[in-house]
Amino acid sequence: MTSVGPVVKQMRDLATQGNVPSNVSEMIEEAADVLQKEDKDISVRVNTASSKLDEVSNDPNIKQHTRTEIWNLASKVESLDG
Repeated sequence: MTSVGPVVKQMRDLATQGNVPSNVSEMIEEAADVLQKEDKDISVRVNTASSKLDEVSNDPNIKQHTRTEIWNLASKVESLDG
């Protein structure tokens, strides 16, 4: 099982890249915030964050490279659901 911390760091790193549109950055940051809130069960946090990443990966304004990074992050998020 993967730890939440490194996945959240990767999400925040991607969100702060200059080539990522601001609305996409905001959604990635929201997904990272959800993962860090320990007041909810990990499965709820994972599902919510995965949903946000899935939604943002469908944004037509992002480059394919960024979309691939988002898919990779979504896969890592789903692996957190232990």
